[in-house]
Amino acid sequence: MKLRAWLTFGPEHVQKPMIWKLIKTFDALVVNIRTAEIKEDKALVALELEADEDTLEKAIAWLQDQGVHVEPIEQSVIAG
Repeated sequence: MKLRAWLTFGPEHVQKPMIWKLIKTFDALVVNIRTAEIKEDKALVALELEADEDTLEKAIAWLQDQGVHVEPIEQSVIAG
């Protein structure tokens, strides 16, 4: 499955390697950075995430537990 989502990182995350940690935590997850805007106190990243449904759900939950706001770019998940 694929999901395209906006990730919003607050000031506490801007200097941390959050996407690297995501990939290291979920090695079955394929991550494609579509676009990113990074400022001193905020970052907005569009990611395409691909994995089985269970891994995808766990990865999103992990991001949210870290304090990252995750918002789907599209309303539906793309089967892949």
